[in-house]
Amino acid sequence: MAIALAGLISAAATAARFALEGTLPPGYPFLTFFPAVIITSFLCGTAAGTLCAVLCGFAAWYWFIPPNGFALDRQSAFALAFYVFIVTVDIVLIHLMTRAMRRLEAEKRVSNALVEQQRTMFEELQHRVANNMAFVASLLNMSRRRLRADPAAAPAILDEARNRIETMARIHRRLHDPNQVDLPVGAYLRDLCTDVIEASGVSGVACEVDVPEMTFDIRKLTTLSMLVSEIITNSLKHAFPDGRAGRIAV
Repeated sequence: MAIALAGLISAAATAARFALEGTLPPGYPFLTFFPAVIITSFLCGTAAGTLCAVLCGFAAWYWFIPPNGFALDRQSAFALAFYVFIVTVDIVLIHLMTRAMRRLEAEKRVSNALVEQQRTMFEELQHRVANNMAFVASLLNMSRRRLRADPAAAPAILDEARNRIETMARIHRRLHDPNQVDLPVGAYLRDLCTDVIEASGVSGVACEVDVPEMTFDIRKLTTLSMLVSEIITNSLKHAFPDGRAGRIAV
């Protein structure tokens, strides 16, 4: 398509030059050809612009540069050299300009993508912060109801609430660890269980995780992490009295 357009523009420039023959004073053989080369280079690229320059150069040499018919003397050689210099400068400048424009467009697309990514991340951050605050509020409300029912158990209730908040903090640190990105659920839960057991200070208890190889989005993984962490914590509290060793299977 570009090659055909280059030929068409060259033919149109030649026809326009013939139409101006007799109107222009001598010494303007390339008047209609320079715009043709510039337009072709801008619209169709460097290769098509070069082809148009060659076709227009031959047309000017054959019909409009005395003594015509591809004859070459000092005057015609100088005219052709001038033409080659001008069209080369035009093509090179347009090529550099086009490449710079494409580079700017690519950088603009990258910038737009980064802005969109930041906007999405900010919305996600707002959503997660709201969820976390709702979780803390729910936990405090539950602790308040328990305190009303049994004021004497206040230290234990507050310790339990603190432990749950600390567990949630550990889970979120792990969820947002760059090394955990795209980690399979099984490997992630094994690391999480080990973390919860080590944080509890209980020794002699091992955790085995048997999960199919799959990945979850971060929202599902957050919910699953909270459930598994709660199960592990309760198991450590109630299933291994007096420091008894054992195994937790997930």
